[in-house]
Parts: sequence; C-alpha cells; structure tokens
Amino acid sequence: MKEENTLKSKDTREIIVTGVSFVFGTFCLSLCYNLFFVPNDIVVGGVSGLGILVHELTGFNSQVFIYVVSILLLIVSYIFLGKDESRRALIGTFLYPLFITFTSPIAKFLVSYLSFEEILVTVVLAGLLYGFSNGLVYKFGYSTGGSDVLVRLGCKYLHFSEGEGVLIFNIIVVLFGAFVFGVDRAVYAIIIIVIGSTIVDKITIGISDSKKFMIYTREARKVRALIEENFKTGYTIFPTVGGYSHIKGAMIMVIIRNRDTHLFKEKILEIDPTAFFVISDCYEVQGGVKRSNLPFI
Repeated sequence: MKEENTLKSKDTREIIVTGVSFVFGTFCLSLCYNLFFVPNDIVVGGVSGLGILVHELTGFNSQVFIYVVSILLLIVSYIFLGKDESRRALIGTFLYPLFITFTSPIAKFLVSYLSFEEILVTVVLAGLLYGFSNGLVYKFGYSTGGSDVLVRLGCKYLHFSEGEGVLIFNIIVVLFGAFVFGVDRAVYAIIIIVIGSTIVDKITIGISDSKKFMIYTREARKVRALIEENFKTGYTIFPTVGGYSHIKGAMIMVIIRNRDTHLFKEKILEIDPTAFFVISDCYEVQGGVKRSNLPFI
C-alpha cells in the first residue's frame, strides 16, 4: 500500500513537472518570437515564420494569421491523422498563439533593453532562447501544432521521415524569408536554427548525439518496417535465448537520433505494448547505414 502511494505521488509530481515545463517552454518560445523574430524580420520556419512573411507582403495581422492557420491545421490533422496524433498538438495549438498575444506587450517593453549594435549578439541570444524553449516543449513529447501537422502529413503520405519533413519545410520558409527580407536575414535565421537545434538536443536527452536501442519484441517484422520506412536507418539483428524461459528469439539493435528518441519509443509500444527494450547513450557512431546527422533537422 505504501509503495502504491509512493508511485502515485511520483506520477503526480511527474505530471506537474511535465505540464509546467511545457507551459513555460511555450511561453518562452512566444516571447522569443515577439522579442527577436518580429522586430528583426527573422524567419526561422513554421507557421509563425509564415505569419511574419504574410504581414510584410499583405499587411495582414500576423497573430490572427497564426490563430487561423493553426486551428485549420488542427482540423486537417484530426481528419487525416486521427484523434490520437491530433491530441499531441491540441493544447499547443491554442496555447502558443495565446502566449504570442500575451507576450507582445512584454516584448515591446523589453526590446529597448535588448537592442544591440551588433546584430550577431541578437542572433545568438535568439538562438539560445529558441533552443531552450523548444527543448522544454519537445522533452516530454509535446508540440505547438502548426507546421508539425504538415510534417506528419508528409511523413504519412509522401513517405519521408519526420526529420526530413522539418528540414524541407524550414528550408522553404527560410528561402521565402530570403526573398522578402534579404539573404542576410536568411543567414541569421540559419544561425538561429543551428544554435537552437544544438540546445534542443542537450535539453531533451543529454550530451550524447544519439541513442542505442536494444529491442526484443514478438512483432519484430513490424518494428523492422518502422525503422526502415519511418526512420530511414540501418539495424542489426542478434539471435537470443531467454535465460529463464530458454525460448529462442532475436534482438534488434538500432541507433536513433536524440530528437527521434521519444517518438521511436512510443511507436514501438504502439506496435507491441509488451516489447522489452533498453536505451543507452551513444556518443559516437562510425560506419553502418544511417542518415546524415544534420544539426538543423
């Protein structure tokens, strides 16, 4: 009974920490948008980046644009991806635009204190805050909606990985930003993305570049298909014998990028809730079949 109460207390504490981290991360992300991106015409991707472009080209309010497009994409997600996938983005879809509205006057007050003669100082600060904010959001598997829905649609219907989808979408938006605001602003955006992605990796998982999964499952064929089709990487299969049961089987070893770790773990459990797997830090990988580890995807 005492152990059950302890477990319940830990679960409650974990839920509170997770929720507070997500809300604070979303708040910081919206503050970063109003404090650094909007005043400096920096477009780093996403629906919020498109909002800056639309406002510049048409004069349409960027905040209203983010509200409308985010809600429309949530509806699209529910129709084409189902309620389980849409549930991830539900809170973030409404919370992020609300925080953008809420932090707008705060950013206007702070911007005078954070104006630097060297734009690179602003860019570095923006990258640090951008990475810290996204790290808190991604750490527990949450999403702010928006472009994440488009990426998942691409993964489902165009059969590319989530990392490739994020890269493609961000490149398109940054290129539009370069066309509208100039190449120098696009370079600043790329610097922010690189710095931010590095910080995200450090916050979400730790200092290792990737994770090693050792997986024992009765649905090995489906897990192998998941690795090949969704995560585009190689794997190794080891024959095994249960020490207690003496049942022969096979164990799959695969290296997964830090950002994909949480998603990969959930997908395994969706395929086989009884799967046994061990996750360990992987600081260096040489050889084998794997995707290019680009820091900005």
